[in-house]
Order: sequence, then structure tokens, then C-alpha cells
Amino acid sequence: MLQIRDLVWGLLFAGCAAAIQVQITPTQGEISVGESKFFLCEVVGDAKDIDWFAPSGEKILPNRPDVIVSRTDEATATLTIYHANVDSAGIYKCVARSGDKEAQATVQVKIFQKITFDSAPSPQEFNEGDDADIVCDVVSSPPPTIIWKHKGSRIQVAKDVRYKIMDNGHLLIRGIKKIDEGMYNCEARIMARGEIDFRMIKVIVNVLPTIRARLSEVNATADIASSALLACDADGFPEPTVTWAHNNVVLQTDDKYTLSDDGSELLIKSVKKVDEGDYTCIAKNKAGEKSEEVSLNVFVRPKITYLDNQTASEFDELVTLTCEASGDPTPAISWSFQNTVFTEGEQSLDRNIVVRSHARVSSLTLKNILFTYAGEYLCTATNSIGRDNKHMYLEVRYAPKILPKNVAMHTWEGNAANISCEVEAHPAASVVWSRDGLQLPSANTTNVKVYNTPTISYLEITPDSQYNFGTYNCTATNVMGSESKEFVLIQADVPSSPVIEEVEPFSSTAVVSFEEPDSIGGVPIIKYRVEWRLPGQDWTGKEYHADDEMTTITIVGLKPETTYEVKMSAINGKGEGESSPASTFRTEPVREPTAPKLVVKVQERGNILKVNWIKQDDGGSPIKHYLVRYKAKHVSDWKPEIRVPHNSEYVMLSGLDWNTEYEIRVVAENQQGKSEPGVISYRTATDPTTIPDEVGTGSALGTGAIVGILIVVFFLLLVGVDVTCYFLNKCGLLMCIAVNFCGKAGPGAKGKDIEEGQAAFTKDESKEPIVEVRTEEEQQTPSQGGAPTEPNETTPLTDPDGKTVKADGTKGETEVKNATAEVKTVPSEAPQANGNESKA
Repeated sequence: MLQIRDLVWGLLFAGCAAAIQVQITPTQGEISVGESKFFLCEVVGDAKDIDWFAPSGEKILPNRPDVIVSRTDEATATLTIYHANVDSAGIYKCVARSGDKEAQATVQVKIFQKITFDSAPSPQEFNEGDDADIVCDVVSSPPPTIIWKHKGSRIQVAKDVRYKIMDNGHLLIRGIKKIDEGMYNCEARIMARGEIDFRMIKVIVNVLPTIRARLSEVNATADIASSALLACDADGFPEPTVTWAHNNVVLQTDDKYTLSDDGSELLIKSVKKVDEGDYTCIAKNKAGEKSEEVSLNVFVRPKITYLDNQTASEFDELVTLTCEASGDPTPAISWSFQNTVFTEGEQSLDRNIVVRSHARVSSLTLKNILFTYAGEYLCTATNSIGRDNKHMYLEVRYAPKILPKNVAMHTWEGNAANISCEVEAHPAASVVWSRDGLQLPSANTTNVKVYNTPTISYLEITPDSQYNFGTYNCTATNVMGSESKEFVLIQADVPSSPVIEEVEPFSSTAVVSFEEPDSIGGVPIIKYRVEWRLPGQDWTGKEYHADDEMTTITIVGLKPETTYEVKMSAINGKGEGESSPASTFRTEPVREPTAPKLVVKVQERGNILKVNWIKQDDGGSPIKHYLVRYKAKHVSDWKPEIRVPHNSEYVMLSGLDWNTEYEIRVVAENQQGKSEPGVISYRTATDPTTIPDEVGTGSALGTGAIVGILIVVFFLLLVGVDVTCYFLNKCGLLMCIAVNFCGKAGPGAKGKDIEEGQAAFTKDESKEPIVEVRTEEEQQTPSQGGAPTEPNETTPLTDPDGKTVKADGTKGETEVKNATAEVKTVPSEAPQANGNESKA
């Protein structure tokens, strides 16, 4: 082995001595753009110089920055290409020299471009509807093939004309839509090298804002501290910002305006008329901006700005009242005086009142001024927003006017009479009374006095002789003039006699119908005197107060089947007039009473009725008692009959059904029998505990709650019935406990009769309620001979409240305190002793 090696080296050495040989390693090179690579030039033989030459043939100098040649030893030289670019490609040559000997070798350097994405920004934004050019700039050598993908699928430009792959590799989407938004894959391929690379590009489609005003017109009222809300709704992508502008000035939140957080609402505070106009709602995003106008209409309530008082004199030719008002819409102006409303145009047939209006001014012209025109005039300004009222006063100066009054006065000697003289005047008038040219009161008159008020002057005369009767003069005077009026004082006379038209006799009473006297003597009738007697005996009389339209008087205390004479006279302030001719009548025999008159009063608790009755003719026999029956109208069975004492005037019916109409009958009974019933019907009140159905409220009580309430009510009802039975009938569970455990006496132990004036009533087996009547006997004035008290002479005999009425018509002190009857109803099964009459 050693010999062979030595042989080879020997041969080489011999060859080198003859020539120089150059070898480049590697023999060829491919460099990607931007990469660096070196080539080694090895020389076999003794070479003095080793140089590298660029593809252009120029020697590569050592100071070049991109290509460097370095000599590592005597036999090698290295060529280093840094950061290669396409200009670095070509054939590089290595030349070795030694004296006159030269050798060279070459190496071909190829530069290729790897797939490089120069520009593929993400995201890329476009406006909806634009032609979108999605940028994807790729360089390589050879040029790459570009493939676009969306949502994992390759875009088929042949199938969708909206898509186009440009020569520069960009993707063009015509009329891009919001649905085109998303991630796009730009993929570059070099088939020769099998090289592939891609970039994901996010495409965002911005949508131009859309804007809609909630109300295109907003109405507001000025000067009432109200606010106006303008609002618009905007949509778009990205979400637009909303601003408001007025008169080309962007509005901000301040003392006047308030903007919502998203800007969609603009609140205008304390709206004024100057705020009226168009407001612009502007929505803006990357895609652009849109605007919408909202009109604010500001209306102004009417306000009367001018209205002054006026003064005129009676019989002036005319006076004009002027009223001015502001407001938007322009207000309509009207006038009113007292109860009369004046509108545009002539207001009266005599054309004395005319209204004229123009724009915001109205005038009311009054012609031929009368004193009645004086007073307050109301100007009213009205528009669709509201109204304003304002008063002005028209002062009319006029001469005194004495108002028409009764010029004749009646009186008598010693009785004072007041003659009134009522005067209207402006300015106020002074009033003077006179008689026969002498001013009153004079120094020598003591029975004449004058009293003055602002509008009335009174002349008080107390006649003491025939001289004081006659004519008196009232004269009123002011700066505008004067007026006089005569008054006559006439001596009064007693009235003429009334005319008895008819006497309607009953057993113990008689009703006298009469006509008023033909002459009342000049002064009102104050009383009537009625006198009656048995023929040939002395007259018995009584005075009755004269009421308005009084035409009947009732005489009481008469004897049955007896002939009487009756006469009447009238009494006024002057005295009593003549009596009428006597009329004869005969009373009826003793008979049953006349039906009482009924009056119902509802008590504080609406199911309790107080039934009052007014006693009529007793039929010549004292009333023994009253019988009361009642029932609900919708049932056929009557409640138990109630018997009350003769001096009772009412009965209390309690425990009645709510909202039920009852029929009540009261019969008076004397020794001759029963009267016809006095009948009245009345409906009780609605139960105050009834709760009406509520509409739209929450849920009602549950079924369990209702059942529980019913059980409690039923239990309380049983307890109430048992307690009632214990106290009324001495029976029931409580009575059983009292007898067996407490040693209390049973119901049979008490046999004493019920006290007089109290009665317990029972019914038959129909199980109707027990009716208990309690009467309260109070002291009454006994009548002569112990006979029952007769009714008074006037009809009605008593007021419903039980107080007697005197002959003069005034309520006097109570002569008889009426017995009261309280009726209570309780369930009972006790049989009634008598089916028709109750046991007292």
C-alpha cells in the first residue's frame, strides 16, 4: 500500500511540474435569493496568483460587500456570495497563474426566488357594494401559481362572475357583500420545486350606515319648562357614531341639550320658540355617513300682551276696547261680557257692538254708550295649544237712576215703615229725601229717620197722625245729573173676611177649606182665627199662623154625630177683620180611624228602617194601638205582625236584607175596628261589605282560604244563634251547660208575665224570625177627663221627628215623647200561640 501511494504522489508531482490544474468545489451552485454561499477554488501546482472573475468578466476585487474573494493558503481561494439576488447569477471563473503558465475553471451560479409574500395585509377592509381588490403580492422564480380559497373551498372564478383572479394574483370581488366577509386563503405554488406557501387574509366588509328618525316632526310647547325629545335609530358596520347638528353646529351635552350614551336621542330642555327648526341626525362609520332631518315645531300658548281699562260717559258716540295677543299658531281672540260672547262682526241688530280682528289684534267697538255697558270685559285668546284670559274694566260715568220699586207702602199709626230708594250712579250719588219742598228729617220731626248705604237710602217713618201719610220725594244727584222719584205712604186697614168654601166633617175632626180675603188691608195676613160652637152656645176659638198658600185648617176635639157652627176671620198687623158668615156641619158617627200617613227614614246602617206615621182622624174613638206588617216585595209571606202602643209614632225595622225593596203597612185600630192600611215601599241600601269584582288585578283568594273563611263564618253564626236562644228562649247549648253544670234554673222556672209595653211575638211552625218590640213610655200631658190626647188643629198633626206643631206653625216643646219600637229578627222554631194575632 505504501508503495502505491508513493507512486501516485510521485506521478502527480511530476505532472505539476509540467502544468497547473484548477478545480472549483462545488462544481455548480443554486442559491435562493437572500441566501449566502461560498465556492472553493483549489490549484494543483505551484501558482503564484489565484483570481476570481465575475460573470461580467471583471475581476472581483476584495473590497466588494456582496461578493468577497479570500486566499486561505497558496493553493486555494474562496469566493463568497452574500445575500444573493438575481443579479448575482452567472458563470464565475477562477484563474491560477504561475509565470507563463495559466489554468482556469468555471462554476455556474443559478439564483432562484423562493415563494415570498411581499404584501398580503390582514385584515383588509372594503365598503359594501365596492369592487374589492384583495391584495396578495407574491414573488418567486419561476413565478408562482396563485390559488384563492374561501371557507375551505377553492374559489371557482369560472362559476361566479363576481370573482376574478387578477394578473398580479389579486382577488377581485365585484360588488362585495356583507356575506362575503370572512377569512380568505391566498396560496402560492411552484410546481417545479413542489414549493407551496399561503397567507390567511381577513376580509372585513363595512356597511354604510342606515338611519331612520323615529318621528320626522316633533311638536313642543314653548315657555312652559317642557322638554322635546328628538330620536333617530342608526345601523351599520362597524356600529356608527351618532351626532346631532342644528344650524350647522354640532351639539354637545350642556345646560340646553342632553345626548344619550349612544347619541341616538337628543333632549332639548326648556323649549323656546328660538329652538324651532331642523335638526340633523348624523350617523358615521368607516363606510361613510348618512344623515336624516328631524323638524322641531315649537308652538306657543296664547298670551295677552295688551289690554287696558277704558273710561266713557253715557251717551258718548263710541268707545273701542283693544286686545292684543301673541302665540303660535296665531290665536283667535274673542270677547265676552257677563253671559254674552262676542265674535267677529256685528253683534247686535242695532249695530251698536262691532268686533274686528286682524292678525293678533282684536277690537270691540261699543257705540251710543249706555250705563249698562259698564263692567268687566273678558278677552280670550285661543289656539290649539291653549288659551289665555284677561279682564279689563270699562268705566261708564252716568247720571243717577232710581231703580223701579214699589212706590206705595202701607202701615198704620205707631208702626214704623221703611221706604227704600235704590240708586245706581257713577260716580256715586248723594240722596236727599223731602216732602212738600222741605228736606227730611227736619228739626221739628222726631218720627222720621234716614239711613244710607252705598246704593240704597232708607226713609223710616213711624206715623203718629194722619198727617204722616202721603207723598215723599227721593232725589239722587252726582256730577252727571240728577233724578227724582215719588213714594206714597198709605194707611193700612184690617183684612176683609175669608170665605169658607167647604167643611169636611169626620168623627172627631173637621177640615175647613177657605179662600183668602179679597182685601188684605195693604199688609200681609199673619194669622187666621177659627171659631166653632154648638148652636146657641158660646164660641170656642183658636188662632193659626198663616202659611203661604194655606187653604185648609183642621178642627179637632169634636164630638161624633154633633152639629156645629164654624166661622173665620183674618188678622194682619193692623188688626183683626170681620168674621165670615157661620157655616153649619155635622160630625160623622163613631167609626174606624183614618189610615195613618207613613214616612220612611233610612238609618246610618242601611238595612235598618225607621217608619214614622202621622196620626189622622181617630174615628171618634181613641186609638188603641197600631199594627205594623212588612215583607220583601219579591216574597209572598209577611213578617210577623207588630203591635205598638197608641202613643207610638214610629217603629224600627232592623236586620233587613240588603238591597231589597220592602212593602210596609201600618193600620190604626180603635174600638170600632181597623183603619185602611197606610202603605209605603222602600229599598234598603247595598251591602257595604260587598266587594265588587276587580278587573285586571292579581289572583283572588285560593280555594282553601275561601273554605276556611266559610267555616269560620258558619261557626260564628252557630255561636250567635245559640247565644240568642239562651237569652231569648232559655234554650240551646249554653242553657244546657248553665242548667247542668252551674245550677241555673230552667226555662220553666220563670212564669211572670212580660212587663207592660214589652211583647215577645212568636209565629207558627213556618220558622219565621221572632220579632221583639221594645217601647219606651214617656210622660205625656193628660187631657181633660182622662180622654186620649187629640191631634192638633193643623195637618200634618206632627212632624216626622215626633215634635208637635203649634198653631203658629213653629215647632214647640215636645208635649208627648213618643214610644219607640225596636224590631229585631232572630231565627226561631217556637210555634206561635195564635196564627193571626201576636201575644202582648
